[in-house]
Amino acid sequence: MSGAVVLPDAELRGGAGEPEREGPSDLRLVGPALGAWGAAALALGMPGGWTAVGVAAALVLGGVLLARGAGGGAVWRLGATAVAGVLLCGAAGGAVAGLRAAEARAGPVPELARGHVRVVAELTVTSDPRRTRTGPPSVLLDAELTRVTGPDGKVTRAGTPVLVVARHEGWTRLLPSTRVRAVVRLAPAREAGERAVAVARAGRGAAPEVTGGPSRLQRAAGALRAGLREATDGLAPDARALLPGLVVGDTSRVPPDLHEAFRATDLVHLLAVSGSNLTVVLFLLIGPPGRALRAERGGLAPRLGLSLRGTALCGAGLTLAFVVVCRPDPSVLRAAACGAVTLLAIGTGRRRSLVPALAAAVLLLVLWDPWLARSPGFLLSVLATGALLVLAPRWSAALRRRGVPGRLAEVLAAAAAAQAVCAPVVAMLAARVSLVAVPCNLLAELAAGPATVLGFAALAAAPVAMPVAEALAWCAGVPAGWIAGVARTGAALPGAEAGWPGGVGGGLLLALVTSAAVLVAGRARWRWWAGVPVALVLVLAVLRPVPVTRVLTGWPPPDWRYVQCPVGQGDAGVLAVGPGTAVVVDAGPEPGPVDRCLRELSVTRVPLVLLTHFHADHVGGLAGVLRGRAVGVVRTTAYEEPREQAAFVRRTAAAAGVPVARVWAGERAGVGAVRWEVLWPPEGEPPSGSPNDASVVLLVRAGGVSLLLPGDLEPAAQSALLTARPELGPVDVLKVAHHGSAHQDPALLERLRPRLALVPVGENRYGHPAPGTMAALRRSGAAVLRTDEDGAVAVLGTGPRLRAVVSGNRWGVRRRPLRMRDSGSGNSSRSPRPYKGRRVRARPYRAASFCLPHTRQHDRMPLRQKGVNPYSTGVLHTCSVADGGLRRPEVPVRPSSRRWRSRRPRGCSASGCSTRANSRSGRPYSRSPTR
Repeated sequence: MSGAVVLPDAELRGGAGEPEREGPSDLRLVGPALGAWGAAALALGMPGGWTAVGVAAALVLGGVLLARGAGGGAVWRLGATAVAGVLLCGAAGGAVAGLRAAEARAGPVPELARGHVRVVAELTVTSDPRRTRTGPPSVLLDAELTRVTGPDGKVTRAGTPVLVVARHEGWTRLLPSTRVRAVVRLAPAREAGERAVAVARAGRGAAPEVTGGPSRLQRAAGALRAGLREATDGLAPDARALLPGLVVGDTSRVPPDLHEAFRATDLVHLLAVSGSNLTVVLFLLIGPPGRALRAERGGLAPRLGLSLRGTALCGAGLTLAFVVVCRPDPSVLRAAACGAVTLLAIGTGRRRSLVPALAAAVLLLVLWDPWLARSPGFLLSVLATGALLVLAPRWSAALRRRGVPGRLAEVLAAAAAAQAVCAPVVAMLAARVSLVAVPCNLLAELAAGPATVLGFAALAAAPVAMPVAEALAWCAGVPAGWIAGVARTGAALPGAEAGWPGGVGGGLLLALVTSAAVLVAGRARWRWWAGVPVALVLVLAVLRPVPVTRVLTGWPPPDWRYVQCPVGQGDAGVLAVGPGTAVVVDAGPEPGPVDRCLRELSVTRVPLVLLTHFHADHVGGLAGVLRGRAVGVVRTTAYEEPREQAAFVRRTAAAAGVPVARVWAGERAGVGAVRWEVLWPPEGEPPSGSPNDASVVLLVRAGGVSLLLPGDLEPAAQSALLTARPELGPVDVLKVAHHGSAHQDPALLERLRPRLALVPVGENRYGHPAPGTMAALRRSGAAVLRTDEDGAVAVLGTGPRLRAVVSGNRWGVRRRPLRMRDSGSGNSSRSPRPYKGRRVRARPYRAASFCLPHTRQHDRMPLRQKGVNPYSTGVLHTCSVADGGLRRPEVPVRPSSRRWRSRRPRGCSASGCSTRANSRSGRPYSRSPTR
């Protein structure tokens, strides 16, 4: 759900309590608003010439339609006028967006950004500073670059919007409208069409030089916000962090784990200034919106003797104060425009004016600020408000006809309608669907109103009487804590989120499924007992009992020994040491994925968390490991760089009451049947001075399986490790260092010769995993699995029965075991062959030669030159002479529309293979899902 005006009553009732019958909604302004919106979104990402052509064409077509429509019949005239209105408003939106984009791109800043030039910039701050939640600790703020001094000393005036990325704490104290000077390095914006034309990165020690203070209005608003923070200092941690966000959108204190919980339950709209916040404030004045037009309306307005129009004017004053306190940035203005819909309904006394008022608000806001057309928050806000105005009343009436009590029907209809229209957008952006969003929003809404009202009272009282403000804040902290508890409880459920295809296709698919479900539910004649199976399925989907999940999906497999968790571009591994007990090695970049992985594995006790080094992609998810689990100790490398991440680890562990200790080379320890030895790092600074080379390297033996976990060790340290540990020999499982990057020591891979290589990797711009590394692993005889394609990977069995089970991609497709070659020295090896669902069966091969798989991932060469099937997304064959006398196991090819076959490729013989071999022959692969 998104922030929106909440209109809980389904009808504006008359004095007798009967619904006031009105005609259909007036939709005449909807088309022009959508036309301007779409044209502005397109124009922001198009070259100026194309924008001018499109605007001219729309104007010409609109004029022609108006001219020809004047001489036709009534129906033709009405249709021509409507289409002409859409075209003309689209032309206006495109023209405004094109001009604003051209103005932003004018000047020297875009060219300097393309050259990554360091300049002296004079900036005017236009937003509140906000801290990053992932990666290195940084401060982000929007600004307008008004003057730039280039490397040649040339000074140029500009008016270019930029995004400032800084690390010095001085940037966190800046208020909007403050003018500063700083030395920054410019870089291009990540995507065309963004508001910020360039990114201005200030150095770690670069403090801003303030050249002009904030305006009086912003100073007053800043004082009010600071007073609210001071009033909440004595509250419980969650309430202290959450209350400023509920009231004025100040999320500076919200920790990453709490923000992740709000995201998983679709409660993030409560952390932003939204129309629902404003509606709660207006509730004091007008009472329930559904009674605002009645003689017995609630709130303070009738008690003060205000007429309907007087009530609307006072509400406008409250809205203006709301905008001033919450800063007039686009998100606040969006909320104020959506909140004005309710005031317009009160002032005019007509519900039918709500939809055209919303359309008019969208049209005016897009013309005033074209970048709103590309804002996901703006889209969600408008969709939610439209659903509450159009769908919620009808759904509420349908529920009441089925015997649901009136008030409950209104609340259920409002939550369901907003979720139904917003979920496809969320799925398109985040490739997920929240299964607990509706119940969590219903429970949170019970406390959102009291928390917001009491929070605003504390905000107003803070400048006058701080003790009174603290008392009010304490009262507001109770419902705020309830909301945080709802978010944490909902997010902790195993099935709180479900994977869904992302992108436009995924969004359209979810919209189609939702529409079909609504049509079926509306036309069917339901009885109470008919909903029992549906409710049972939903409960099982959310709770996901391990026995049921294992039967349906095959995950997690029983008796797993090690699991490589899919945490994106990061690293997190889990070693089973007992029932519900595991050792965690690294935590990934964010709390959510590692927490979800541990919940799926039913891990509730963690005697040891080992963080190999302090890079954010290994320690950023520490809070997810600590969440709701008994953790014994956190062990880390002794080389505490980067210092910000080291401090983050100590701070996060201290908040959970978990001690932090260092680990040293030579230590040996174990839990249960699992034993491990620390091979690296030695005392002192790493060979290259890089934190990667200070990674803790762990050699683990678990029930007859040997695993090497080398962190992000790079070639210099890998070579030093071989020198320091000459006894290090082959292992069964290797977690590939540094996400499979090209920085690997071939001698280490040759020494280890793993049977299974696990590559923890996600979407990245570094080219990980490198094709050369993948080829080297396959030459060493390893079966290679990667978390971005295979999901979580579990290692099971021992010796000849060693195998891997992958959880599959986010579609939840069941995956079956992948058996590795026998590590013995017999005359044959067991090699897998593909099957539907990636099962692997063994068969012997002659020891004369073997063919190596070759991947085309990140391969820039023409596919046909590599002997690669361009229609496949998986592994194909190139050939080489076996130097170990054994044919290595092959990771199965994921087949495509063409059936590729597996046998010795053409050009291979008992003595070797040609450089390029054709692998099309032999038995066909069976199909398996592509990713």
